[in-house]
Amino acid sequence: MNNRPASVTVVDDDDAVRDSLRLLLKSVGLPTVAYPSAREYLEAWRPDQPGCLVLDVRMPGMSGLELQQELNRRGAITPVIFISGHGDIPMAVEAIQHGAFDFLQKPFRDQDLIDRVQRALQADRANRDALSQRDLLRDRHASLTPREKEVLLLVTQGKANKVMAGDLGVSQRTVEIHRARVMEKMGAQSLAHLVRMTIDLGLTAGEA
Repeated sequence: MNNRPASVTVVDDDDAVRDSLRLLLKSVGLPTVAYPSAREYLEAWRPDQPGCLVLDVRMPGMSGLELQQELNRRGAITPVIFISGHGDIPMAVEAIQHGAFDFLQKPFRDQDLIDRVQRALQADRANRDALSQRDLLRDRHASLTPREKEVLLLVTQGKANKVMAGDLGVSQRTVEIHRARVMEKMGAQSLAHLVRMTIDLGLTAGEA
């Protein structure tokens, strides 16, 4: 599990804007780093860094939209808040279509940005928690033996131990042992909990 503290990253080629945004966010206790270009941000980018990105739309070289598309290609999940002084509505629409978290037109109130950043940080935290839980479930599932995976599939289909024994050609006692190991390895507290885990993992009959 990633224990890196969340931070806000500002990418804007305007020195004055970049510095004012950084100071504003730090003034409300939000750790903030800033980069003058998309390229410099990409050089320092880490997929495991929680937080959010405050990104200028129009920048020389690589634009904010191009940076967003590159991050999408890399599988980044960091929420992106675009800022623009041009009021370009089609650009805002394109940014949202590509998964932007929000879009602010300059000039904007300081509190509006702070509120959006706080919401973006909450969304990022919830998203990373969900992904961490899913990764944990995948690791647990991977620890099962092939026979235990078969038992998992049959158990979550609601089959009784006696029926599973017949399906697998083993004794009912053997099924009970495998079932107990599946519950233990998956960390399931109940059959309903185990079923919920398989749904979260998106397991199908051919994958379990």
